Amino acid sequence: MSVTGLGLTTPAGVGTKATWERLCEGTSTAAPDDRLAGLPVDFSCRIPDFDASAAIGRRIVWRTDRFVHLALLTAREALADSGLDPTDWDGDRVGVVIGVGASSQDTAPLSYEQLARGAHRALSPTIVPRSMPNMAPAEIAIDCRATGPNFAVSTACASGATALGLAHDLIISGTCDIVIAGGSESAGSSRLAAGAFWRMGALSTRRHDPAGASRPFDADRDGFVLGEGAGILVLEETGHARARRAAVHARLAGHGSSCDAHHWTSPHPRGRGTVQALGTALTGAGLTPADIGHVNAHATSTPANDISEAEALRTVFGTPPPVTATKSVIGHAIAGAGAIEAAVSVLTLTTQTIHPTANLDRPDPAIGLDIVSKVPRQHRMSAVASTSVGFGGQNTALVFTTA
Repeated sequence: MSVTGLGLTTPAGVGTKATWERLCEGTSTAAPDDRLAGLPVDFSCRIPDFDASAAIGRRIVWRTDRFVHLALLTAREALADSGLDPTDWDGDRVGVVIGVGASSQDTAPLSYEQLARGAHRALSPTIVPRSMPNMAPAEIAIDCRATGPNFAVSTACASGATALGLAHDLIISGTCDIVIAGGSESAGSSRLAAGAFWRMGALSTRRHDPAGASRPFDADRDGFVLGEGAGILVLEETGHARARRAAVHARLAGHGSSCDAHHWTSPHPRGRGTVQALGTALTGAGLTPADIGHVNAHATSTPANDISEAEALRTVFGTPPPVTATKSVIGHAIAGAGAIEAAVSVLTLTTQTIHPTANLDRPDPAIGLDIVSKVPRQHRMSAVASTSVGFGGQNTALVFTTA
């Protein structure tokens, strides 16, 4: 299973190159956000401004929500990187699988307000398509004539990673030769999402120091920072990629998913679901824990998640390999997070470089992991793992190996 294309749109930058460079700097992108002004938590990790109409087309922007804009922009980058020509492929053998969280973050609040005022005629005729999670994969398919299986996947904060696992299976089963897969989320632009996550106590409240708020594995962590973004990978059957002499970034060697069936929001305290997902992914890849040279951790910066994940990694690996936390730099992109971190894991393999975790000033002694911080670490590795955890007990693990 070859990874032949990468796309990233994140608070660290619009594009894969910009994102990777900022991640390697190891400084947080969190800052005051005027979209959230007046809320108890008024900062986020925000994507640098870009002209969506110029990037993907005015009519697409008119008929879709921001999570779709991000998915389409990022898919175009991934396809360009892959060297595939959509005018010259068998579209029936091309699938699209995108992880999506709470769609309609932009449209729903305005629409409810219009209804409350009795302004029925002010309602947009695009409300229904804007509210549909499957519009992200649908718009990608329309854009590149991908007429194979087309799915939106929702497993909360594991959605993007789960989408990649399902894409892997579509190729392994022989259903597809190519799958465009990943995740996208625009919750960072939503006052409703910010208010809701704050109300449940999930967000950091460091208003006095936004740049220091996302601090996974640090003793002073107090919650995550809301982010946004998309990560898209082009997965290709290895023989198909070889036949066209494609450049291959890495291989998606195995994946595993589970539900810890523990609690509606809190992870199992000993990371039972992550242990199971990692075990399945390693078995599928034909690898042992000792073969993994690095873990890109889910690492949200919440007290419960980071301890749970550390327990899981110690259970699986004994002495875990070096770990990093991408959310320390770009915040939590919810449904997009797992796919973004998958793309970052591929970049880690191709560069043999682990980006540093930001804000690890006072490592929590209960964590007990080798966490890369301060500066990038050069590290020889032939296989890496990425873990994702979501509300409802969702867990997904991905294993990538060198091409």
